Amino acid sequence: MKLAREGAAFGREDRGESVVIRIKAAGQPVAPTVTLYPADAEWTCDCGGKVDPCAHAVAAAISLSQPPAPAQPPAPAQPVAPGQPAAPDQRAAPAQPPAPGQPPAPASPTAQAQPSAPAEPARLRYRLRRKGLVLSLERMIVHASGAEEPLRVSLASLAGRVTRAPTSPDRPGPKLPELYPTHEDLAVDRLVGTKQHGYFPSDRQPELFAALAGVADVKLDGAPVRVSSEAIGPRATVRDHDDGVALVVERDPRIDEVIASGVVRCGGTLHLLREMDLTGPKLDRLPLRRVFPRGDLGKLVTQVLPELTKRVPVTVQSQRLPRPGGASRPRILLELSQKDHTLSVVPSLVYGDPPEARIENGRLVHLSGPVPVRDEAAERVLLVRLRDELHLIPGRRVDFDGAEAVRFATRLEAWDARAFAEARGELFGRAELVPRFVIDDRTFDVDFELATGRDGDDEGGGAPRKRADAAAVIRAWQDGLPLVPLLGGGWAPLPAAWLEKYGARVADLLAARRDDKEVPPAALPALAALCDEIEHPRPSGFDKLMPLLDGFASLPEAPLPADLTATLRPYQRRGVDWLSFLRDAGLGAVLADDMGLGKTLQTLCAVRGRTLVVCPRSVVHNWADEIRRFRPALRFAIYHGARRALDPAADITLTTYAVLRNDVELLAAQAWDVVVLDEAQAIKNPDSQAARAAFALRAELRVALSGTPVENRLDELWSLLHFTNRGLLGGRSAFQDRYGRPIAEGAAGVAAELRQKIRPFVLRRLKREVAPELPPRSEMVLYCELEEPERELYEAVRAATRKDVVARLAEGASVMAALEALLRLRQAACHPALIPGSSAGDAGPASRTTPSSKVMRLLEALEECVADGHKALVFSQWTSLLDLVEPHLTAAGIPFNRLDGSTRDRAGVVGAFQSAGGPPVMLISLKAGGTGLNLTAADHVFLLDPWWNPAVEDQAADRAHRIGQHRPVMVHRLVAKDTVEEGILALQERKRAIAGAALGEADRAVALTREDLLALLQ
Repeated sequence: MKLAREGAAFGREDRGESVVIRIKAAGQPVAPTVTLYPADAEWTCDCGGKVDPCAHAVAAAISLSQPPAPAQPPAPAQPVAPGQPAAPDQRAAPAQPPAPGQPPAPASPTAQAQPSAPAEPARLRYRLRRKGLVLSLERMIVHASGAEEPLRVSLASLAGRVTRAPTSPDRPGPKLPELYPTHEDLAVDRLVGTKQHGYFPSDRQPELFAALAGVADVKLDGAPVRVSSEAIGPRATVRDHDDGVALVVERDPRIDEVIASGVVRCGGTLHLLREMDLTGPKLDRLPLRRVFPRGDLGKLVTQVLPELTKRVPVTVQSQRLPRPGGASRPRILLELSQKDHTLSVVPSLVYGDPPEARIENGRLVHLSGPVPVRDEAAERVLLVRLRDELHLIPGRRVDFDGAEAVRFATRLEAWDARAFAEARGELFGRAELVPRFVIDDRTFDVDFELATGRDGDDEGGGAPRKRADAAAVIRAWQDGLPLVPLLGGGWAPLPAAWLEKYGARVADLLAARRDDKEVPPAALPALAALCDEIEHPRPSGFDKLMPLLDGFASLPEAPLPADLTATLRPYQRRGVDWLSFLRDAGLGAVLADDMGLGKTLQTLCAVRGRTLVVCPRSVVHNWADEIRRFRPALRFAIYHGARRALDPAADITLTTYAVLRNDVELLAAQAWDVVVLDEAQAIKNPDSQAARAAFALRAELRVALSGTPVENRLDELWSLLHFTNRGLLGGRSAFQDRYGRPIAEGAAGVAAELRQKIRPFVLRRLKREVAPELPPRSEMVLYCELEEPERELYEAVRAATRKDVVARLAEGASVMAALEALLRLRQAACHPALIPGSSAGDAGPASRTTPSSKVMRLLEALEECVADGHKALVFSQWTSLLDLVEPHLTAAGIPFNRLDGSTRDRAGVVGAFQSAGGPPVMLISLKAGGTGLNLTAADHVFLLDPWWNPAVEDQAADRAHRIGQHRPVMVHRLVAKDTVEEGILALQERKRAIAGAALGEADRAVALTREDLLALLQ
């Protein structure tokens, strides 16, 4: 009643059976819209209130049933911005409500005597204008007088300006329109956003049309229109065409005009255009027409029309469409054909017998008769059986050769006895294969011939006997098959007993031989051993290799160079004899002595002729110093730098792996007498550029020097031996099948067989075996407990890391790739400042003095070490961690120097540390200091962060524990308790087992599994 008295009702619009009235509600930015249905005594209101009827519906009913009050009610409250509280009502309090059961009191005479009702408020008008095929939207404020002005700000902004307008008499505010938007107005306002006048959000057309559908005043190019939220789409018709039918998709006949891209006009109403992928934004793709010949009518009935009906109305005007058939069951039809020793199979998924329809690529192709109703569940069952039991896919021809055909026929019998009877025929031969060796000088081959004819009778008459390819025989035997295909057709059983005895060695020799069937020198021992067993004469030239089979006991003593200035230790003298013997025999060598046993010196004693030495950059000058010191008569040149050039007169050319990669064509074109790869683990990945470049080098003698020939996988050993003695271990995939996977799986005897095969060409000696004069080396773990803040950070990183690792493994990432995801977890166990985003990690320079439990434990150990007169090496793989250690050493007054990748004067830093008065501590990055350094002044080694690969840590520790060290060496590993670092210690033992399997220190290698990786995160 109060709203009615105040003249809150406005904008009355008669719509025949309904009347629309809007109500100005105090403190609300939206004037609710009430729709009254007088004939039915019904009403609706969009205020969203929970009471029915709401105050707005009652006020609208009062205003409809009574004439407007002649008196002027108090001015209604101004609209406010959304979310703002309503202004307090300053008018007189309304009359008290009547007592329960009493009728409401009539309006007082005073109220009836008020001035006339206020004028109608302003309203919004929407103008759509066409600019080509683009619409622009202008919102106009229409005042009670009929005047228009553009709305250039958001409605929320306008409401806010109204509520904040100054009301002081001496400071009158701006004249603002009294505007009460509808919910639809606000919905359009939100869609327009900040662009306001002239902007049509085409990317949100459905929402905009839904909002404009509730707006009464819309004009298109000045003419009134209505907007509908109903989208208009095309229609489809199926008509007869020639021998088949045509499917035509056409525009809806109600469409009069394309207004804009995706917008059409039907009479006086605008609609959106749906299915524009069919019609095009301007209906320019219609009509669409597709003809289905009679053979494709089944596809039309069962696939095309059901899917199309979901999108557009479809009218069928043809009588040619086949009727859907009954519920026949699908079945697999196998078409079999045979040629020579090949059985070809083509499976099909069909309905009916004979077939009425065939399923091709998931679609039904009608063949004859009624179109069957598909049973896709039964189809899936059949396809799974076909895949799992016969390993076939419908429509794909598969050829089975040799024993594979027999193996398939056995499976076929269990699947379909009738099909098996058809395929059986004459598949098998009964005659046995007889192996015959062909060994002439250093060539090797083996032939397999049938002893009798196909039916068991001697073919006689001089007719050539059927033969089997030797590679096919070996492959069938390795695959566990009983038969092998014959050249020219047919099959024959394998000589199983003979292959069991000789097959593995024959396979190795076949894989090692060259294209001309000549066996390389490295394979001659294996060929000679086979010849002895089959009582065949040994290949010529083998006698001079006999010492290789005698365990080096009879190696001749090689003459030492005349300019040699060193006195060789006994094991070094034996190494020189071994290298010289292989050099003279035209064989390569892998010298895998432990770090610090003088591999460089032994090599310098054995090289002869023009020599290329490839080594890490950090070791180039070490080689130069060793040549000056031990072989002063040799002329050497360093091939490195921007202006590098080969010196043809140099006896030894020193270069780096980086230069080898860049200049491989030039270096591979040279005729070297000797090529030496130092720290040869650089080519452990045979797919790397460095490895491929090394394989391309030509030389009479190839030597690989590495204290860690196997770090992670046996593939690394294959790469080294492929460089030094190509063909010894066969191809890479064959090596994996023969040795890699069986050893990783713990197959008995395979590791010993591999060791026996490579023993003549790999010399591996440990310090404890050949240098008893070296002081002992001890190892210990220094555990440290993380402080509470460190533990909280570690646990947070662990949770995130576990999620990342699990996700990577689920996506098929390799174990080594997933190991990289553990980087942050390992850093969190060392120092909080290594973690980006942590408070310590974001502290800038201040983080350098942030304490960590591990750094504090290191500092305690170093203080004790220095106080007792010892020198220490501190290794970390992260230079950033060394940065964090430096301030603590400075604060403790402990002198130190540092060596990492940025160090220019490496020799100066090493010399200063080695001197008697040098600093007692050296900080070294694991990468920069792991090779090529002699730091025997130190007798304590601290490893700050455990690394996955124990060989890298051993190399670092051996910078101090090497020839020239006279004091016991203590290696300290700092490990944070209850962290991933404890799991890394166990992982290191597993990796040591991989190397031991090939080099004689273990009989089994244990592969790192995904379960092991996840266990590190527990």
